[in-house]
Amino acid sequence: MKRFYRSSDEKVVAGVCAGLARYFDLNLVGLRWVVALVTLFASGIPAILYAMTWAVFKERPTRDIYDI
Repeated sequence: MKRFYRSSDEKVVAGVCAGLARYFDLNLVGLRWVVALVTLFASGIPAILYAMTWAVFKERPTRDIYDI
């Protein structure tokens, strides 16, 4: 079962865009540009959605090199 997680290693702010890019198999840089431009021109509603996504979803679990 495929689950959405925020990225823990490719994040710039909170890892939401990196998590979305990984989940939907999108270009990460392009997605970040789209989110930034939409946030600038859509009166801040995307920023609220970004913050809600950050608050609701967990970071992707990472395996430590000592975990076998």
